[in-house]
Amino acid sequence: MSEWWTYRLSDFLMFSTRTYRRLFELYNAEVWPAHAVAVGCGVLLLVGAARRRPALARSAAGLLAAAWLWVAWAFHLQRYATINTAAPWFGLAFGIEAIVLTGLALSGVRWCTSADADPRRAVGLALLAAALFALPLVGSILGRPWTQAEIFAIAPDPTVVATLGMLLLMRDDGDRTPSRWSWVGLVAWPIPVGWCLVSGATLWTMDAPEAPLLPVLAAIALIGARLGRAGERAR
Repeated sequence: MSEWWTYRLSDFLMFSTRTYRRLFELYNAEVWPAHAVAVGCGVLLLVGAARRRPALARSAAGLLAAAWLWVAWAFHLQRYATINTAAPWFGLAFGIEAIVLTGLALSGVRWCTSADADPRRAVGLALLAAALFALPLVGSILGRPWTQAEIFAIAPDPTVVATLGMLLLMRDDGDRTPSRWSWVGLVAWPIPVGWCLVSGATLWTMDAPEAPLLPVLAAIALIGARLGRAGERAR
């Protein structure tokens, strides 16, 4: 029996790159035209976040919760589980995040009231836009067919990145002082950040050139959150 330290992360991969990409292609074909609804919801999130209309904050959190719940069931449990035994656990994590986001919607989530120059707002909007418009193009840029594109509220990666952006733009009614971590800080962040690491590791084992992308975006989101809180303390 080989020693455990001789194993690499790729030795635990249970599927080939081709199988993984084909999974997205079949998934997209089966759920179409849900993509149109998903993109429409994503645009509503972006418009609501940009305009910061108070009435849209709870709706935004509710839309995100629905997106996480859909990905948990339709992707992780119904499809990814056929090639990855860890997928049911991923589905559970996504379901928990959906519950957390629902709690935020019900508890009075609102937009951050910081100045437009606050880096947290700039980073949040940039991440949200990237999730909606840039991430779906990554595969095509790398030479993969557009039928394998990953879309917000359909696939996990853009859904997670959009959520990180929205978390930078939202706060709940309990988050009234810069020194206090709210629901947003304590509960809503770990699962999206954790998925960025899981996805990055999975793509890295497949030698995918975009493997560092999600971990880098998660780091940017955390830095944006840190800078935003530092700015609040300074004011």
